[in-house]
Amino acid sequence: MAITAHLSFPLLLHSYHHHHHLKPNSTLSFRSSRVRAVGGGSDMLGDFGARDPFPAEIASGFADKVLGGGNTEHKILIPNLSALSLSQQPCTPLSPFQSPMSTLDAHKLLKKVVGWRLLEEEGGLKLQCLWKLRDFKCGVELINRIYKVVEAEGHYPSLHLEAPNQVRAELWTAAIGGLSMNDFIVAAKIDEIKTSDLVPKKRIWA
Repeated sequence: MAITAHLSFPLLLHSYHHHHHLKPNSTLSFRSSRVRAVGGGSDMLGDFGARDPFPAEIASGFADKVLGGGNTEHKILIPNLSALSLSQQPCTPLSPFQSPMSTLDAHKLLKKVVGWRLLEEEGGLKLQCLWKLRDFKCGVELINRIYKVVEAEGHYPSLHLEAPNQVRAELWTAAIGGLSMNDFIVAAKIDEIKTSDLVPKKRIWA
């Protein structure tokens, strides 16, 4: 009998021991005290670490509440890259022969980024976001923060500092003439940039 537990939250996976390496998209199987990795694939998060239970956990008798006998096989399915939020995913190299993202798929992914809208232009679809800031200096600061975030990905938005206090960012993948997953990944990373100290302060009326 096999019991499978699906972990629906993203895991940050760290190396347990250098000799414990899992195959991509692995499934960990626990039988008695042994751990083995089965499965295969290419969508890999990393190595899965394990630990011994704490004394308090042993005292609670948590193991007695597990359904199954002594020879029951328990499997933990490690979430793959598709289970991560967009901002946690890395940009990947694209082939110039790859087709741009369809309008339908772009509208679905648009729900996962905040403040961005789709532009349908002759050159293809683009993502656009606007920020109203406190002043011109704050606009410069926001552009610097965006650059620091996207530099590691190597996928850059088109940034425009528009007087007196507006920043406009546009994302698309010129090599394929439209949008790719990389554009939405970068948009999600930009969404996480702190801007509360750059936007106009709200007035509080007595």
